[in-house]
Amino acid sequence: MVFSLDAALLALAGGAIIALATALLLLADGQIAGISGIAADCLPPWREGVGWRIAFLLGLLSGGLALRLTAPEHFFQATVPYGLGTAALAGLLVGLGTRMGNGCTSGHGICGMARGSGRSIVATLTFMGLAMLTVYLTRHLFAVL
Repeated sequence: MVFSLDAALLALAGGAIIALATALLLLADGQIAGISGIAADCLPPWREGVGWRIAFLLGLLSGGLALRLTAPEHFFQATVPYGLGTAALAGLLVGLGTRMGNGCTSGHGICGMARGSGRSIVATLTFMGLAMLTVYLTRHLFAVL
């Protein structure tokens, strides 16, 4: 992997925008920008405030679409080596895990840790550690099988 100053600056700008958006949501409305919670609250039974949640998710999608249309060279090109069914199952398992863990990387890893939440620190260390273990196992142990 070659270091690219442009890529580093884009990553820094993206991180700053995420920090600004999460801080504004917390300060303006007292809400945590946890994507799994926001998405889950858009499903029935609907709670109060579903409108801002839908707008938030549409903003995420439109931001990705805008990047794809205006700067396709910076758009992440994902490949799914095991097929869309496997990717869909993996996505459902991740969603189930985030609901069981009462949050996701954005809720715990960005918002919770920034607030100094002990529960979020433990959750983030747990899912990051297990993610690293999963990558190691799938690339080194299961690749041989």
